[in-house]
Amino acid sequence: MAVIRHHVDKRLSEIAVHNGTVYLAGQIAEDADQDITGQTREVLGHIDRLLGEVNSDKSLLLSVQIFISDLVNFPAMNAVWDEWVTQGATPPRATVEAKLANPKCLVEIVVVAAQRS
Repeated sequence: MAVIRHHVDKRLSEIAVHNGTVYLAGQIAEDADQDITGQTREVLGHIDRLLGEVNSDKSLLLSVQIFISDLVNFPAMNAVWDEWVTQGATPPRATVEAKLANPKCLVEIVVVAAQRS
């Protein structure tokens, strides 16, 4: 089966689709001057947009990895997540504290989702 890539540049693809499974690159906020609430909302918006481009959405999430720069922000990030995620379709999820590539970035989220058939 072919791998279909979207938004490809020399370092990464934003999306790869293989056999009905959608893989997104780690998503970060473009406006890194926001607090954790703003950055999380922006990142989840990127995820919504990218999944929509390939006939998927947040109700089809298969797994999520969340990297947060400081666990002190965990409750605020979770508050935004809880408003966004589809209840009854909450995916398996891992959240870890990590030093992110850009020190101003507070959260990075990686998702895998199913594609609508």
